[in-house]
Amino acid sequence: MEIIRIPRIVQDTCKKYRMKGRSVGFVPTMGALHEGHLSLIRRSRMENDITVVSIFVNPLQFGPSEDLARYPRDVESDSNKISALETDILFLPDDALMYSPAFSTSVEVAGVSEKLCGRFRPGHFRGVATVVAKLFNIVSPTRAYFGQKDYQQTVVIRRMVKDLNFDLEVVICPTIREHDGLAISSRNTYLGPEERIAAAAIHRSLSRGAGAVLQGERSAGRIREMVEEGLAAEKLINRIDYVAAVDLATLDDVEEIGREIVLAAAVRIGKTRLIDNLLVNV
Repeated sequence: MEIIRIPRIVQDTCKKYRMKGRSVGFVPTMGALHEGHLSLIRRSRMENDITVVSIFVNPLQFGPSEDLARYPRDVESDSNKISALETDILFLPDDALMYSPAFSTSVEVAGVSEKLCGRFRPGHFRGVATVVAKLFNIVSPTRAYFGQKDYQQTVVIRRMVKDLNFDLEVVICPTIREHDGLAISSRNTYLGPEERIAAAAIHRSLSRGAGAVLQGERSAGRIREMVEEGLAAEKLINRIDYVAAVDLATLDDVEEIGREIVLAAAVRIGKTRLIDNLLVNV
């Protein structure tokens, strides 16, 4: 595995592969790699000649009161995991090389960025879209891989790719879960033992709502109530940011369920904010 820290070198290297007709798969990460990330890398390895993984904790997507400073970092462990999967290139840029002191450009995907998590994390998806656009320009991938757990992020990125005519395919891969259904996330490491047990209520509550849809319930309001009741019953969940039933493409709220929807929730357990979602097809 080749480790590269300078964007221009990655750019030149990947362009040479593309000019030779070789496909380049790309998995952008912020490190603290878990099985969810590794599943994306395996998928890229299966579908491409070359696989590039980046590790960059993007400061633009963290708000002033969010967890940038304590976001988990273990580059040595992450590098070993990536190398074990026979990844071709690990891109490890420094902040100064990604954002110069004079950096003043941003990418904002209007509409879908302001909904769901966007209401609680202003500017977050502007930071995501900006860094992903930069990474796409650096790596020039044939395909880029993202997990369904951050569903709103996938919608934002797909819209950006379409609107800005990026020449690549965005591949969305299934959420990887723990034995009790909790979506695997780097932020799960923040949870204490009791909080970790409590976190399983998120998937359990969403599954209850999804099950009701499959059994014939068509009122999105009633489904949201069912999910909220399940979350509220868990005492260690100290805040529910939202429970939503939304359209797959627009993230607009759905009132009467007559097509496939996303059932999504965001909650806080202690100081940790967790998100999850299920696709529900009637």
